[in-house]
Order: sequence, then structure tokens, then C-alpha cells
Amino acid sequence: MELAHSLLLNEEALAQITEAKRPVFIFEWLRFLDKVLVAANKVDVKEKQKKLVEQLTGLISSAPGPPTRKLLAKNLATLYSIGDTFTVFQTLDKCNEIIKSKDDTPAYLPTKLAAVACVGAFYEKMGRMLGSSFPDTINNLLKALKSAESQGRGEILLSLQKVLRGLGGAAASCHRDIYKNARSLLTDRSMAVRCAVAKCLLELQNEAVFMWTTELENVATLCFKALEGSNYGVRVAVAKLLGTVMATALMPKQAAVMRQNVKRATLEEVLELMATGFLRGGSGFLKSGGEMLKGGGSVSREVRVGVTEAYVVFVTTLGGQWLERNFATFLSHVLDLVSHPRATQTHVEAVYSRRCVSFMLRATLGGLLGEKAQIAAGKEICQAISKQMRAVEAVVNDISGENKGGAADVSSSQHVMVCALKELGSLVQSLSATASPLIQEPSIGLLETVTSVLLHPSMAARLAAAWCLRCVAVALPYQLTPLLDRCAERINNLKSSPEAVSGYSFAMAALLGGVHQCPLGIPHSKGKLVVSIAEDLLRTAAQNSRLSLQRTQAGWLLLGALMTLGPSLVRYHLPKMLLLWRNVFPRSQKELEAEKARGDAFTWQVTLEGRAGALCAMRSFVAHCPELLTEDVIRRLMTPIECAMTMMSHVPAIIKVHGAHLKASAAMVRLRLYDILALLPPKTYEGSFNALLRELVAEFTLTDNSANTTTSLLRSLCHYDDSVLMGSWLQETDHKCIEDQLQPNSASGSGALEHDPSSIYLRVPVGEAIPGPLPLGVSVIDASVALFGVVFPHVSSKHRLQMLDHFAECIKQAKGVRQQAVQLNIFTAVLSALKGLAENKSTLGPEEVRKSALALVMGALDNPNPILRCAAGEALGRMAQVVGEATFIARMAQTSFDKLKSARDVVSRTGHSLALGCLHRYVGGIGSGQHLKTSVSILLALAQDGSSHEVQTWALHSLALIVDSSGPMYRGYVEPTLSLVLTLLLTVPPSHIEVHQCLGRCLGALITTVGPELQGNGATISTIRSSCLVGCAIMQDHSDSLVQAAAISCLQQLHMFAPRHVNLSSLVPCLCVHLCSSHLLLRRAAVACLRQLAQREAAEVCEYAMSLAKRAGDNTTVNLNITETGLEGVLFGMLDRETDRKLCSDIHDTLGHMLSSLAVEKLSHWLKLCKDVLAATTDVGAPVVFEVEKDEEDSEKKDEMDDDSMFTGLGEDDKSKPSVAPRWVTRVFAADCLCRIILLCENDKAHFDLAAARSAQAKNPKGDQLVLHLSDLIRMAFMAATDHSNQLRMAGLQALEDIIKKFASVPEPEFPGHVILEQYQANVGAALRPAFSPDTPSDITAKACQVCSTWIGSGVVSDLNDLRRVHNLLVSSLDKVQAGKGSSSQLYSESATTMEKLAVLKAWAEVYVVAMKIKKDAESKPAKPVRSVDDEEDDDDLGANVLPPDSLITLVQPELPALSRLWLAMLRDYALLTLPAEFSSQLPPDGGAFYTPETIDTARIHYRSSWAPVLHAVALWLSSTGFGAGEEKEEVPSSLSRTPAIPQAPSSTTKTFEESVKDRMHLMLGVSIEFLCFPRPEEPMEHVMSCLHALFTLLESPSAKIHIAEDQLLAVELLNVLHRLLLTRDPPAVQLQVTAVVQETIRAAQDHLQRQKASKGKGEEEGEKDSQRSLGEGGDTGELVPGKSLVFAAMELLVFVLVRHLPQLNARVKESPSHVPLRPQRLPEESARLVANTVSILAELPSLCSPAGSMTILPTVLFLITGVLREAAVKTADNSVPVTVSAALQGIKTIITSPLARVESMQTQWTGLVRSSLASVLEHSQPDESRPDMDQVSMLTAITLFLLSASNELVGVTVLQKGCMDRFRNALNFSDPWVQARCYQLLLSVFQHSSRTLSTPYIHALAPVMVEKLKAVECSRPGTAAELQAVQEGIRVLENLVGMGEEQNRVQLLTLLVPTLISYLLDENAISSAPQVSRALHDFALQNLMRIGPLYPAAFKIVIGAAPELKIRLESAIRANQASNRAKAAARLAQPTVQAAPTIKLKTSFF
Repeated sequence: MELAHSLLLNEEALAQITEAKRPVFIFEWLRFLDKVLVAANKVDVKEKQKKLVEQLTGLISSAPGPPTRKLLAKNLATLYSIGDTFTVFQTLDKCNEIIKSKDDTPAYLPTKLAAVACVGAFYEKMGRMLGSSFPDTINNLLKALKSAESQGRGEILLSLQKVLRGLGGAAASCHRDIYKNARSLLTDRSMAVRCAVAKCLLELQNEAVFMWTTELENVATLCFKALEGSNYGVRVAVAKLLGTVMATALMPKQAAVMRQNVKRATLEEVLELMATGFLRGGSGFLKSGGEMLKGGGSVSREVRVGVTEAYVVFVTTLGGQWLERNFATFLSHVLDLVSHPRATQTHVEAVYSRRCVSFMLRATLGGLLGEKAQIAAGKEICQAISKQMRAVEAVVNDISGENKGGAADVSSSQHVMVCALKELGSLVQSLSATASPLIQEPSIGLLETVTSVLLHPSMAARLAAAWCLRCVAVALPYQLTPLLDRCAERINNLKSSPEAVSGYSFAMAALLGGVHQCPLGIPHSKGKLVVSIAEDLLRTAAQNSRLSLQRTQAGWLLLGALMTLGPSLVRYHLPKMLLLWRNVFPRSQKELEAEKARGDAFTWQVTLEGRAGALCAMRSFVAHCPELLTEDVIRRLMTPIECAMTMMSHVPAIIKVHGAHLKASAAMVRLRLYDILALLPPKTYEGSFNALLRELVAEFTLTDNSANTTTSLLRSLCHYDDSVLMGSWLQETDHKCIEDQLQPNSASGSGALEHDPSSIYLRVPVGEAIPGPLPLGVSVIDASVALFGVVFPHVSSKHRLQMLDHFAECIKQAKGVRQQAVQLNIFTAVLSALKGLAENKSTLGPEEVRKSALALVMGALDNPNPILRCAAGEALGRMAQVVGEATFIARMAQTSFDKLKSARDVVSRTGHSLALGCLHRYVGGIGSGQHLKTSVSILLALAQDGSSHEVQTWALHSLALIVDSSGPMYRGYVEPTLSLVLTLLLTVPPSHIEVHQCLGRCLGALITTVGPELQGNGATISTIRSSCLVGCAIMQDHSDSLVQAAAISCLQQLHMFAPRHVNLSSLVPCLCVHLCSSHLLLRRAAVACLRQLAQREAAEVCEYAMSLAKRAGDNTTVNLNITETGLEGVLFGMLDRETDRKLCSDIHDTLGHMLSSLAVEKLSHWLKLCKDVLAATTDVGAPVVFEVEKDEEDSEKKDEMDDDSMFTGLGEDDKSKPSVAPRWVTRVFAADCLCRIILLCENDKAHFDLAAARSAQAKNPKGDQLVLHLSDLIRMAFMAATDHSNQLRMAGLQALEDIIKKFASVPEPEFPGHVILEQYQANVGAALRPAFSPDTPSDITAKACQVCSTWIGSGVVSDLNDLRRVHNLLVSSLDKVQAGKGSSSQLYSESATTMEKLAVLKAWAEVYVVAMKIKKDAESKPAKPVRSVDDEEDDDDLGANVLPPDSLITLVQPELPALSRLWLAMLRDYALLTLPAEFSSQLPPDGGAFYTPETIDTARIHYRSSWAPVLHAVALWLSSTGFGAGEEKEEVPSSLSRTPAIPQAPSSTTKTFEESVKDRMHLMLGVSIEFLCFPRPEEPMEHVMSCLHALFTLLESPSAKIHIAEDQLLAVELLNVLHRLLLTRDPPAVQLQVTAVVQETIRAAQDHLQRQKASKGKGEEEGEKDSQRSLGEGGDTGELVPGKSLVFAAMELLVFVLVRHLPQLNARVKESPSHVPLRPQRLPEESARLVANTVSILAELPSLCSPAGSMTILPTVLFLITGVLREAAVKTADNSVPVTVSAALQGIKTIITSPLARVESMQTQWTGLVRSSLASVLEHSQPDESRPDMDQVSMLTAITLFLLSASNELVGVTVLQKGCMDRFRNALNFSDPWVQARCYQLLLSVFQHSSRTLSTPYIHALAPVMVEKLKAVECSRPGTAAELQAVQEGIRVLENLVGMGEEQNRVQLLTLLVPTLISYLLDENAISSAPQVSRALHDFALQNLMRIGPLYPAAFKIVIGAAPELKIRLESAIRANQASNRAKAAARLAQPTVQAAPTIKLKTSFF
């Protein structure tokens, strides 16, 4: 392939490769040429042009395949347009010669086609440059057209289209000829030719004025004819032609009009023409006369559907503004269509026409109009409805009978109503809350209009009105409850009108069905209301025969609808329902028999309808309340159901007696019965299987049914991928809802509400806008088939065999069309049964059952009906799956092999090839491995059968299935399959679209099989990869969008496995072009591919898209709307137009990926995008004030511009304007994007720091920081938060909250002490205020409360007066909460009220927590007034504005008494709601403070989200008020009847205070422990933290401490739970907080023990010692019981923390063989704090134990603490002491100095412990190469601690003594002066120890070393301050030793000290030049000498006298000193300097 990449064709290489590979080589060369010619240097091209032209023209006659000829033509044209055009005419003549040639052999055809293609390409590229040669060319092509076969006709028409495009208006002379020749081909039998003609004429009408003037009617008639018998592709092409021509006729193009004086058509004429097609089809006007008057002959459905699509094209071409202006005309025209008798000849036709009209309205109204215009359209529709309704009322009230034609009007008006109401409903639902003006404006009166239709005589219209009301309620949930009430009231008032009962019950049912889409629900009482109405209707049904039927139906319909409200509501009414159900059926066999004899036709109809209704309500119950289906309930349901089954057998007799009109009611009963049985477990009705199966089989084998009705389920039971064989890919187009009408099975696409009223309350199937149940006849068969599948797996083999045999018999008996119908139904049932078997994992049964089944299936594999063949193949695969035996599978495969080898007919070859594919699909690669080779070889052979494209399609499809299912086993066959796929792609004519689609499937499957290997570089892999790429390229160039979609998904696969080899620079532009495609599947594929690309390479994708936009700017043929907003802008725009769910979700993901990778770099771009989308608010009474003026100007401008554009016709400016302003859904998405952008910026602090951002921007102007856009962010959040749309308001408030959280602490550099958010106070207040208005939904108010508390707590606003605005919002909400349960107008369910109240309480709790924090901070540092949570101080000069320290608290204080009560009530509720299910009997029957018992399940969710802050707040409140001591007195009697009702004596009050403390403690601890036991993973970390803070705060208060200490098990449980929490939650903050709680718990226990000791101490003076000893844990034995011991629980938890952060402490780790000793490292700060806390708690534990107990734990405790010391003692740069070390030292001190040392009985143990601990420390402090950075000072400090605190235990232990001396000696000789200095200090404390026995050995051993060191200083004077300090400390020790010595030794000691000091003095000459440090030493020595002299005068004299040279030095120094600085010296001598204190201080003093 690489050899093909050269400018000239490499002919040597071509000659060397095999014949088969040549076409691929040539194609690859042409592909390369196509890319390179455009980019190449013109000079190079011109040099080689001659040779190139030769090679290319040579290829024309080499019979190139379709893709090759297309590229060839393109390259030749490009070559001429770049190079010289000398020879172009020769080439053109050559082509024309070939076209004229008389050779008609198939072999010569490709050459002819290539020549045709070249001609087209030349003219398209060069157009008028080819001068006047065009008439000859066109004539030549037209001549050829007459004699060509279909492939040639298609190619010639395409070329003509290109010629026309290239020449434009210049070819006017030939236009008529082309038109005449082409138009006859519009009815060609080849569909591909029809498409080509349509495209050619579409090009022609651009310039040929006559087409849309004089010939307009003929063009229309031609199009209608072309639509007859058309396929989808033709319909799309013809609709485009017809729609465009009509639009041009109405608004001609400017240029054409200028040339000729043209009469423009009027809108009426155009619409009239279109209507002809819709109503009369292609019959034209000639056949008029009698036939027309008789109304005979219906329109072909294809024509109607095609014309419908043409209407949409027509309106779309004219554009949104045109539609806005002419909507009224358009609407009335469209509604007239559906009221025309010809459109509604039969019921099914009427439904089809309605669907078409609805489609027109939805596609135009929904897509082209913005929200404002849609509201205007809504008004128009309302007016149309009320106009119709007035006419109907006139007829109904016309008693005199003057209006004869009235009845017909009423029946046709129902269809108008249905269309109008359906569209109105869809409109309102898509507008959602934005539709409120439509509803609220009285002049429109939408609700009145719609409710008036509920009284329409026709059921269809009533149902449509009910559906419309449901849409209104879902869009505007606040309407739901009022509408329900209104309907209920009307039903009660108009009970005597059958229409009213029916209509209003429909409306109520519809509204109840919509509740599940309204998260806020409806009040619980509405359920009771519905039940009472329904009961009343059923009770009174028998009273009035005129109303019996309607009342019965209405009653059951309402009860069925009630069930959709779910178990929480139905639970209350279940007993009543069970009773009603039982009563509607006879109780026993006898009653059943008796019933048959009674009654007439009417009573039977009512009875049957009643029973159908009851069964329907049961089905609804089973479907919507599965939780209530206990065994008992099922048993009670079975009684009526079994009775219904028995009744089924009597019905035929009854129908015989009373007439056939009961058939429908009987069918309805059967439908309902099958439906409910399918939902119940089959085991419950095993006994009735026989009778039931008889019914089911009779149902779908059409035994008693003369109509040939077929089921609609077959397609859903067949595999989705097989759709290419069955044509059902039509499901996936934009026209799905009308194309359904053309599907082959019965009544397909004729779904309508009136077929099954119960669907009005059911969930709408995914992807449908409105439920469309199929006609009853089809539904019953569907239900029977579905139930058959459920029952079959549970039936015995004997019965299975009987049924299968019976099926074969039925098929044999039937003939013709009926046989097809019966067979389809039977196959669907068999598939359903096999699917059921597979799902139940059961087998088919013994040999004879298999045989029978196999015979049935094999018989259908060669049925001429492709759908049946598909079903048979699928059934075969399913059978193989459920039988699962290799021999059986082998037999099936062999049968197909034999058949395929011998058979020659298309049918059996297709059927059996599919059978092979299905076998592999269901058995998988392993199960069918041995047949793989044979299957593949056979299918590859079949795929090459060029004579039948159908065989190719099926064979390739099966091959794709095999490749898919075999996986890696297929790897050996990849190359041959791939080469076949390529060959076919290069040769199969493009008109055989199915073949190409299957080739695409194969290619995709092959790519997946090779998989990640595709990245390799081996020769074979490279070949495979380039073949795949070539295949993709061919498919990308195909004209059919489905093939292009397949190409894209193949490239997507390739990109997944080998991303480097997929060229994005060509793929991305191609995808961008497809985004505007009119084919849904292609758009889907393009977006899915973009989504994948954006995950990895978002930046490249966006760049390539932009470069495409720039290129498209030069070349206008590509219609792209990529503007400066790039691909992102296009995707945002698509969100407004697309309705397909999958597509929209992929667009969201794609934008999400782009946002994640690009938003931070291109901040302004993305923020502008979001802002543009959000700024497009619909100004319907918009609250956004500052936008109005601008808009008004705009609208004026619009008007002016429109006047001009009226004349420019379809000017270009329409294209450039975005079609509609972004809709609310898109705006919500934009608001979410905004939140994501803020989140993405978190990683870089510069985004949230104004000063940093400005400096960064100064350095790099291109850079972008979020903080610079703050005003935009606030503005966007504000726009969103104040919108009409509730969803957008939620998103806006969320964004606002995020902004406040992120920017609250960002300071304003220009005004120190202020933050930047302060300037936006007004905006925040204004955004929040509307959310608190009374009519706002609860969820928005709840969210707003959250934002309020965030804002108040953020500390942004310093001035209380400013805060008050927002604060007042919360105060008013709190008043609402206090007002009690029932708010005045209850619109939503009680749980919505719960949500709102809890949100208010939560917000207050958060504010209170912040307020208390500020207060606490202020108290802890009262020096400066504090402003806010963040540590920003105000300057004092701000005076009055500075908040007093308890600022915020003053706002909360007044509300506290009420709040605390509500908070406690809420926590009580929460505690009850968290009880497990088995305690549900303990819940209060009438609910809690904030929830009602009915809404308990939803309430739980709201409590779960808000309890944590409340818990924290209550803890703070209890702690600060001493457990509410003050407010207790007045509350007790009222609150709970705990206290006895006696006059309260003071004693009882104190008792109740204790009790209330106890209650509140239990509540708080209960809630906390329950939560912490098992916090759900999705619980936010804040809840865990709040809970821990609450516990800590609680335990700070004395009452709580007493409570938890008295009940030790409680404390143990708390610690165990905290331990568990540590195991599951990582963050250090949580762990720190846990240690704080543990510390408080331990303190509580310590205090308790002290109290016990004190009370014991008072009581028993004499026996004090013993009793004291057994107090504390461990008693006398010292045993600690796990589970009961607090100390043990604490140890467990603390050890876990230590080992988690210092794993080296764990002895086991060290012993493990894999352990590599870690070098101790500095712990991160948080971990260090954590370890320090842990160690200090550990050290406290022994004090909780008795002496014996403490002996049990001390070894462990000391081991851990010395271990921590070892690990943490790491040198730091600044010689500071880490917190962990100081904690460990403090801990050692705490333990060693504890009173335990004084307990005699423990003396020996204690001594051993202390000694071994010291030994450990000594061992750890051993100098060691592996620990060069050990902190010796800390270790020495520890040793010193032991020596000082535990001297008695250590005296005389020589080993330890020697060790200690070694350590000191090492330190003295250590190089670091800092260590020396500290060592001297520590030695001093040892030397000075009171016990001489301890200190003397140390003095003897270490003093000489010191003296040596200090003497040596004379030679090397100190050079740094640290060294100087070491010397000073040493001298200080010596001085102290002198002081300690006895009088007689003093001289000796001074002889050590004084000479040393004198040796430090400098020579007087050297002083001035000596360095600073040296001089300081001199001064120090001199001062000390001067001090020592007076202290010991006698000894001093002796020493000085003994050495005269010393005396001389000293005197000279003194003299020099005096001389230099008399004044100073005088002062200094006056007050002798006391430098006793050491200059280095430990942060924590341990001694």
C-alpha cells in the first residue's frame, strides 16, 4: 500500500501484485492523489500533468468500480482546475465518445459509467470555463439516458445534477430538455433512480423558473406519483424536492425573479396543491367525476407520509420567522386536512392522518420556533380548539334537528381536537415552567378551553383533552392539585351527564398518572378523595341505566390510576380494594352458572366492562405496588382472577345469545386478564394452565377470529441487529412516528389513546411523546403471545408437544394471506416461549418435543416472507441455546450446510445462511467452534453471488454475526474475509444499500476481532489496518447516510484500538458536516464518535473543527454553521433541536469531555459560551430588569430588517442567524457547565486570588483566571436563579452557592480587609428573594435556604444591616415552620412541606454553628475584633462597622428558644425514622413533628440530608446552655407527659432536669452512634465531620461527661464505633476529630474516677488504701475485659491510628521476611498532629486503671510511646521540636511521675518497667549509620527525663548508667554545636539533681570531658553564634559545679574554670579587628570573671595569684574594656547581669 503513495501511478508495483489486489492498489493511489493534488506545488503538477492525464484517462476504460470512478472523476477535474486546461476538451470528447458507444455488454458498463462520472465532475469543478460545449454534452447524456439500464440512469442523472450545479444560470437553454427527460423517470421502478431524479430536479429548480411557476401543478402531481410504492429514501428525496419547489414558488429567489417577470403563487394555492396529495394521492384530477363524489379509493399511505414530510420541508425552508407570521393560516390548513372526510374514511386511516398532522405540527412548531413564538402559537391553538368546541356545542344543543350535517361535523371535529390538543400538550410539556404565561393569561384561558373539551361527545377528544391536562400538570406542577380538585368537583356536580363522568374521570386519571413526573407529589388526602369518588361511581352505576357503563368504566379507571401513586398511598386503601375486587366477580361456580341464565345484552355489556375495569385496576396494582404483594394479598387476588378465567369459557355462549356487539367487551376482559397474569408468578395459577393455554393458543392462531390480525411483537422479539433484513431501521429516523404506518404488520403505527383508556395513566414508553396503545384486536394477540412466553417454561413436556403439533396443523390448514398471519403469530409465540425458557434457564424437553419444534422452524426457513425467515432463524438460534447439546447443534448446522450446498433459489439460501449466523450468535464461539470453518467458507462463497443482492445481504449479515460471536477464534479467517469485504465495497453498485450496510457491519466486527493488535507494526497487521482504513474511506464516500454511519462507527472502533492511525484532520471535519445531516442515525454516529474522540483529544478535535469553518468560509458549498464559538457552539445549538434521548446524552458527554480538558485553558471562551446560552432568557414578563431596553431596540431592528428580507426571498441571512434562542433545557445544561468550570479551576489557587490573578495576567496576557470573571459568574448565576424555569432556578442557585463557597475568602487587594464578593451583596439578595415567595415550589425554597446559610456563614458581609436582608428571608421561613403542619394552600405532598421545613432548620443550624465558631474565636483572641470565619482582621479605625465579637450570634439569639425546640423535635423524628423495619410498630401512629405517616419513605430522604448540621447545632446549644438548664422549667410540663401530674415539688424538677439531660444525651448519642456505625458511602464527608464535632461539643459539657462516664458500656460502644469509622474513612480531618472525641471521653472517665475516689476517701479513712487501690479498671487482678473495658477499647483505637501513620511500630511488620526497614521520615503536618494527640491520650490511660490494671497496659503504652519517639525523632532544619516528639516526651513524663510509683505492692514490677523502658530508649538512641538524621537532642531529653523523674529505680544499675553516659559523651563530642549546647543544658539538670547518689557518677564521668572540650576552645575560637552558645552553656555548667562543690574543693574547681575563662580573653590590640562572635566570647568571659571574683573572693585570689600571666591578661582586658566604654561599663557594673536562664527554650517545658 505504501507504494501507492506517489504522484504518478507506480506501474511497476502495480504489475507485480496479483490481479485481485489491483483495484485496491489503484483506489489507494487515487485516495492519495485526492489529498496531495490540492496541497501540491502547481509547478510540479504541471510538469507531470501529461503523464497523469494519460494514466487517469487510461483508468476510465479499465472498468473501474463505483467508488473508484467517483474518485477518478474527482481527481481528473481537480487536476485540470489546478494545472493547464489545454487538453480538457480532448478528454471531454473522449468521454462523450465512450458514452455514445453502442456497446451494451455488462462488461463495458463500468467504463461508460466512469465516463459519465468524469463529465459530471468536469462541469461541477470548472463550470463556465468549459464554455459553450455544454449543449452537446447535455444532449449526449440525455440520449444515453433513454437507452440506459437502471445503474446507468442513476449515474447519468447524478452527472446532470453536477453539470447543472457547475453551470448555474448559464445552462438555461437546456433546462426544459432536462426537465422533460427527467420527469418521466420519477416513477421509475428502480428506487435509486427515483432518488437520483429527485436530486437532479432539486438542482434544476434553483435556476429553472418554470418549475415553480407554470409547471408547479405538474411537478406536484409528478411528486405524488413518485411517492406511490416508494421506499424511505425516495420519500425523503421527493419530499425535499416537493417542499423546496413549493417554498420557492411562494418566496422566489431574488436573482431568478429579476430576470423574468414572474407571477408569484399565493400561500393558499400552494397549500391547496399540497393538500391534494395528502387527501387524494397521486390520482391527479383526471379521474374526477363520480368516483370522487362517492369518496371511493383511499390515498396510498406512502403518498400521505411523503407529503407529510414535504410539508415539513416546505415550512423549514421558509424558516422560523415565516412560520411565526403565518402560523394561524398554516394551523387552520393543517387541521382542515384532518377534518376532511377523505382523510378519515376508516378509523385506522383517521388515526394515521392524525399522526401525520401531529408530526407536521411537532416538527415545525417544536423545532423552528423559539420559546416566545411557541407561546404565541399555543394561543392560536387554543383559539382553534375553542372555535371547534363552539361548533360542536351548537350541534349537540340543536334539538330541533335543523342542522342535518351536524353529526358528520362532530365526528370529524374529534380528529381536529385530538391533533390540536396533542400538539398543545407537547408544546406545554416542552416549554415546562416557561409556559406559565400561557396558562396564567386570562385572555387565552387555556385551562378553560381544554377542560371544555372534556365534555366532547367523542371519547378520543375527551382523552386527548385529559392528556393535555396531564402535560400541563407535569410542566407546571403547581397546577396539579387545583386541577384534580376542579375535576373532582365537576364530577360530583355533573354526575348525571355521561360525557362529564367519562371526561372528568379521564382527566383525573391522567393527572394521577402524571404525579410520578412531579417530584413534589400531591397531598395525601387527594388519594382518599379519589377513592371516595370512585366508590361512589361504582355504587351508583346500577341506579341509572343511561349512565351505568360510563360510571363503571370511570370508577375502575380512577382506581387503576390511583395505584400509580405507589405503595405508600395504596397501602391505606388496600383492604377496601380487595373487597371491591372480590365483589365484582361471582363468589362460586354456582353463582357463575346462575349468572349465565340472567341478564340481557346491556347488563352483560356493563358486567363485562366492569370486570375488565376491575382486572385493569388489579394489573395497575401489581405493576405499581410490588412491595405490597405479600403471599396473602396474592391469594386474595387469585379468587377473582380464577373466577375470570372460568368465566372466559362461558363468554362465547353469551355472545351467541346476546349478539356480536359484546365481542369487544369480551376481548377487553381477555386482554386485562392476560396482562395481569403475565405480571404474577406463574406458580400462583398452575391449576388453570390447561384452560388458559387453550384460550391463548386459540387467540393467536386466530381460531375464532375471521380477521387476519397479526401481532406487533415479532420485531421486538427478533434481534435488533437483524433490522437490516426486515427494514425496521426505519424505527431510527426522524420520521419514525409516521413511517411506522408503512410497516407490514397489522395496524402498525396506528396507536391511539382511545384504543385503551387505561394508558392515559400509565408510564409513557421511552422515546414516545404520548402513549399509543394499538387497536384492541392487536393488543389481545400481543398480550396472549407475551403470556404464552411466561407460561410455556412451566408446562409439562406432554402439553408442549401437543401445542407444537397443533401449531403445525394450524399452519397447514390456513391458506394464502391467512396462512402468513397465522404463521407470524405462531412464530412470535414460539420465540416468546424460547426466550422465556432461556430466561428461566430451563430446557426445551425430550427428543420428540425438539423434533416437533425443529420441524416447525425448519419449515419456515424457506418461507417467501423475509420477516418469517428472520423469525425462524432467530428461533433456531434460541432453540440451540435452550437445548444446549453439541449433537443437536451439529445436526441443525449440518442441515443448513447441506441445504446451502444444493439450493439455488434465493429464499432458501437467505433463510439458511441466516440460520448459521443465528446458531453462532446464540451458542457463542466456543459452542459452535467446530462448524466455524465450514460456515465461513459457505458464507464467503454466497457473499460473492453477484446475481442476487438479497443473498449477498443475508450472507454478509450472518457472517458479521459469526465474526462477532467467535471473537478471537475468528482470527485465522480475518484476511480472506477482509479482502472479500474490500472487493465487494469496490464493485457492488451503490444503489444496493443493504449490501453496503452489511459490509459495514462485517468490517466493524473484523476490527473488533483483531482488536488492540491493530497497533502493531508487523507486515500482516499493517496490511489489515490499511485495508480497514480503505474500507472505511469507501463507505464514507457512499451516498447513503446509513452506510456513512457504519463507516463512522468502524473508524470509531479503529480509533479505540489504534488511535495513532486514524487521521483526525480528515475525520473531524467529516463528522462536523454530518452534524447537520438530515438523518438521525448519521447524526447519532457522528456525535458518538466525537464523544469518544473528545475523551482523549478534545483540543485537537476543536482545532480541526475551527479550521474546517475557516475553509468553509471560502467555499460555500458546505452548509456549516460553525462560527467563532467553534464545535462547542454547534453542539450547544444541537441541544435545542434534537429530541432523541441517546443523541442528547452523547452531546452532553461530548461537551462534558471538552469542558474538562479545555475549559481551564480557554476560560473566557467557555464562560462566554455559557453566558450566551443563559442570556437568552425568554422575556415573558421577565424579572431581569436590566435587559429590557436592549431587547426592545432589537425587536425594532428585526421589524425593519424583515421588510427588506421579504423581498430577498430566501436570502442567505436566514442561514447565518441561529435558528432559535436556546431552550430552557439547554440553559439548564449551561448552568451545570458553569458549576463544572468552577470545580475544574479548583486545582489552581491563582483562579481564586485576585492579586495573584492580576500579576499572572500582567506576565502572560493570554492567560486567564476565573476570579477576573467573577462579575460574569455572578451575573450568570443570577440570570439562572431568577428564570421562569424551575430546573434552571435550581441550577442557578447551585451555581450561586458554589461561587459563594469558592470566593468567600478572596480578599480585595485595593481595600485591605474586604473581600471581593462584598460588592455583589445586592445581586445575591435579589437572586434569593424570589425563591421565598409563597408560590415558589418547595424544592427551590429548600435550595435557596441552603444558599442563604452559605452566604450568611461565609462571612462576606460585615455589616449587620446588610446581612439583615438575607437574614430576614430565613426569619420569615422560620415563622412559616412554626405556624404548624398544614400550610394554608397545600399544593404539593406532605413530604414537600417536610423538605422545606427541614431545609429551613438546617440553614439555621448552619448559621448557628458558624456564629458560635466566630464567638469562640473571638473569645480565644479578644485582643482584636474579628470579622468573620476566615482570619481577616479589620483595621481598628473602621470604628462602628467592626462587628462586635459575637456579631452573628446576635442575629440568631432571638430565635434560639424556638429553634432549639424545633431542632430537638427534628432529631427525635430522625431517630425514629432510622429505626430498622422490625421496630416500625414503635413509630407514632400520627407521624412526627415534621412528617406524616403516609409520606414516611420520602421524608426519610429529606431527614437524611439535613440532620447532621442540626445535630451539631443542638450539641452547641446544649453545651452552651448547660443542657438547656434555663428553659427547662417552663417546658417540662407541656412537652412530654413524662413527669407525673402532681404539683411539682422542687425535688421533682431537679429530677426531671436529670431526666431531660438523660433523654437528650440518649437522643444525641443514639443518632450519632447509629450514623457512625455505618455511614453510607454516598454520605458526604461533611456529615461525618458534623457528627464528630457534635459529639466533641457535647462531651465538653459537664452534664454530658457525667452521663457518659456513669454508663461505661455506652462509652465503650462509642469508642468501638469510632474505631470502625477510622477503618472506613481516610481523611486526616476525620481522624483528628475522632481523637478529640476520644480524649473527651477519657477525660470524662477520669473525672468520674476522681469523684469516686473522693467520695470513697471521705467515707473510709481507715481502710482507705485498699479500697482506693481496687478503684479504676482492672481491679485487683489487673484483667481488662474486651467489650466492657473502656481502656481496652481506647487502646484498640489508638493503636490503630498509630500503626496507620507509623507502620514501623507494628512488630509483625518487622518480622515479615519482605520487610525493608524504612528510614524514618518527617510525617506530614496533619498526621503529626494526629500521632501527637494519640500519644497524649495513651499516656492518660493508666490513670483510669487500678494499680494492677495499669501494670497490665503500661508495657504496651511505654512500648508504643518509646516507639513513636524513635520514629519521630528526626532532625529538622531549624532544630524545632516536632509535635509528636514533644507529645511523646510529655507522655513519658506523665507516666513516670504518676502516683503508681508509690504503691508498694507493685514496686518490683514498676522498677522493671522503668528500667526496661530506659533500656529501650538507649537502644533507640544508639548512633547508627542507617539513621544519620536521628535527633539526638530528643533522645537525650528522654534519657534525662528518666534520670530526673525515676531516679530511685535507676540508681546503681550500672548497665543503664554506662549507656546513659555514653550517650551524653557522644553528644558532647558531636560536631553540631546545637546538640552540644542542649547536651550541656540537660547535663546541668542531671548534675543538679537532688539525689547525689544519682548525679555523682555522672559528674565524675562527664565533667573531665567537658573541661577538655572547653579548654580546647582557646585554640579554635567559635565562628558562629551556635558555637558560641555551646561554649557559654558549657561554662554555665562548670560555674554551677563550682557552686555545688564544698568549700574545701572550691580552689581546685576554680583552677579549672578561671584559666579557661581567661584563655578566652583577647589581646587588647586584637579586640578591634576580631570578628563579632569572637568579641562576644571575650565579653562573656570578662563578665563572668568579674562576677565570679566577688562571689568566691578567697579562692579567686589564690587561683589568680598562682599564675601571674593570667593576672596580667585579666587586668589588661579590664583596662581596655573600661577605656573603650566607660559609660556602658559603669552601667553594667551597677547592675550585674544575671544570665542564669538558658537562652534556648524548649517550646514545651518538660521539667
